[in-house]
Amino acid sequence: MKSASTFPVRSLLLCAGAVLLLGACSPKFNWREVRGKDASYSVLLPAKPSTFARQIDLDGTQVTMTMTAAKVDDTVFAVGSASLPDAAKAQAALSAMKTALVKNINGTVKSEKASAVANAQGSSASVDVEAVGSTRDGNAEILYGHFVSQDKEIYQVIVMGPEKAVSRENAETFIASFKHN
Repeated sequence: MKSASTFPVRSLLLCAGAVLLLGACSPKFNWREVRGKDASYSVLLPAKPSTFARQIDLDGTQVTMTMTAAKVDDTVFAVGSASLPDAAKAQAALSAMKTALVKNINGTVKSEKASAVANAQGSSASVDVEAVGSTRDGNAEILYGHFVSQDKEIYQVIVMGPEKAVSRENAETFIASFKHN
């Protein structure tokens, strides 16, 4: 199995950071509900978000991922969404997204929880992860991630930033607010 490239994920996050610098003057943690433009979800973001789309490779499957992100200080809060050709590829993409983001911070997974549900509405799976690592400059970094597949749709809901600056409470508020239809 081909592994996910970290380059597209890193590029998405770098682009999100560059775009979000424009909104750096917003008040800290000014929570607001945001609805996906290309996907059916809602989430609370702590600042005015920016949205962009980019082609990425998830284990050999090319998809267009739309990323909506907000940045407070050096912490990024982001939701990525994409549609895959079928539900099996969507579930496989969860692992590829998680692996790429953990590699992005040269990280180690501290905790991980996976679940799957099949019902009349279709199948869904999720993976929750907490990982610690470091930036290229050697600064401690933390990642909280919630990766979801719902039939052919995938979502990555992440908080990433300096380990000492990222509040678990703010990460949990953001991730718990994510709702997909």
